[in-house]
Amino acid sequence: HEVIVHAGRGELAFCYRSTGALPAQVFDVQIAAGMVGIEYPASYGNLLAKVLGVASAKRETRTDWRRRPLSARQIAYALDDIRHLAPLRAALHARLAERGRLGWFAEEMEAWRAEVVASLSEERWRRVSGNTGLDPRSLAILRELWKWRQSVAERRNCPPRRVLRDDLLVELARRQSADIGQIRALRGLERGDLKRQLPRIAAAIQRGLSAAPAELPPAVPSEPAPQLAVLGQFLFSALGTICRQQGISPGLVGTPADVRDWVLYRTGQWPRPDPPLLARGWRATLVGAVLDDLLAGRLALRVADPNADAPLRFEPVEPPAPPGPTPGAD
Repeated sequence: HEVIVHAGRGELAFCYRSTGALPAQVFDVQIAAGMVGIEYPASYGNLLAKVLGVASAKRETRTDWRRRPLSARQIAYALDDIRHLAPLRAALHARLAERGRLGWFAEEMEAWRAEVVASLSEERWRRVSGNTGLDPRSLAILRELWKWRQSVAERRNCPPRRVLRDDLLVELARRQSADIGQIRALRGLERGDLKRQLPRIAAAIQRGLSAAPAELPPAVPSEPAPQLAVLGQFLFSALGTICRQQGISPGLVGTPADVRDWVLYRTGQWPRPDPPLLARGWRATLVGAVLDDLLAGRLALRVADPNADAPLRFEPVEPPAPPGPTPGAD
């Protein structure tokens, strides 16, 4: 059986947390749409309009779905929300087949499923926003604070950021103090429920402070080298041009950070054993050769028509002519 979803990462994560398994086959219409040149990420309503010419109802998007029993309007809305998934999947599948990208799509969905599992079973605390630039000791504190926040969120059945914002976790980790008075003084911890959690917050910080050197996470460089930022901006423009030429959404292919990772990899500075996103699978097939030629100076990118939908154009760079004989030489 195949499960059809739209932006279904959350649904798959729920399945994995509840059962320890994922559906064997998943078709995400949002990813399929990006692979055939429709914007990514596209809302469900936009996909229905652009692919099927159907207008979606929005009347219950802000309703309280926790209340039981559900109203007749809520049930009707929920049914309408999935009614068009099968025909939408069929139309996008046909477009993928027409472009010869069914193999790319299958590869992406398999990687997507693996990422869902990894996000729930590996170092998810690394995803806390704003943690770059923290030293290893602060990262150890952040890891313990993240574990505390997760346990509270699971007990309350609420999003973790509702317990304590990412920026406050990072600031507590940066300060490296388990003193309750100093913790209480941090702006943003005035809520009554957080005041009651101060001893547990302090205990989490102390665990990070007490971690042995061998248990400290490696630090992440805070600022890329200046030339890396310049190359990343330039090559990201090139990536967008490739995507427009090939009819695929740039947002699905990669981000500026992915391009910088690729530059590190191609210049021998990549610190990890596995290649980065743009050097793997269908993405490497799509953009690898062109980016390699640009990085090596064999290809140039210029403005062809500033009023065109695709204003940039690639042009080969002629190798320099060999030097001629020196005048007056025998």
